[in-house]
Amino acid sequence: MTEQRTCRRTGALSLPLLTWGAVTLYALRYRSRLLTWGATQEEADTDYPGDELMPDADGTSTMATTLPAPPEEVWSWLVQMGGDRAGWYSWDFLDHFGEPSADRIVPEWQRLEEGQLLSATQDGRSWFTVSRLEPHRTLVLRSDLNLASGHSFDPSSGRLPAARLDGIWGFHLRPAPFGECRLVVRTRGQGRPRWLVAPFDLLCGEPAHFVMQTRQFHNLRTRLDAHSP
Repeated sequence: MTEQRTCRRTGALSLPLLTWGAVTLYALRYRSRLLTWGATQEEADTDYPGDELMPDADGTSTMATTLPAPPEEVWSWLVQMGGDRAGWYSWDFLDHFGEPSADRIVPEWQRLEEGQLLSATQDGRSWFTVSRLEPHRTLVLRSDLNLASGHSFDPSSGRLPAARLDGIWGFHLRPAPFGECRLVVRTRGQGRPRWLVAPFDLLCGEPAHFVMQTRQFHNLRTRLDAHSP
């Protein structure tokens, strides 16, 4: 009987200890690699337009890839992004209501301006705001989310929800030596209350961004290859 009780206690302790060990290993060894996937040290250390929108960010990431086209060609795909436009070129069943993202350039989606809202959900109650726009070079989208309702809010109203998640998603195009371009994607975020948001960011938010962003890189490259001369 004593041995059975000891085994039960050991089993009860094993799962929390294994979980804690896995989280610690991820945080110390793998997290920084995910947050800077594909980026050079110089790209990770560079300040980009839009960073100033989140000066006191709790977390940031810089991921990058080389795409087989000049910046102006890649820009045509980026500028038409949006849940109610071309999609996001990532896992469409997760972020585009199951509808395939566009596989061609659509002329009516080539116009974009600062302040424009890009739908992020099917009901239109969550969105990205175009916060910085420099054609062929920089596109920065901002998201301000009320965690209680799951809907976006306007930060300029002055009424900030107690539980919120604010962030930027910046796309920066730079020419590469052989007619290609580097696409550097910078995110910066701030969540409140921190005790609630920090564990979610570490265990869910950051890995999810890695999965979605690397998929977007892959799908953009596939589309550019398909439309190359």
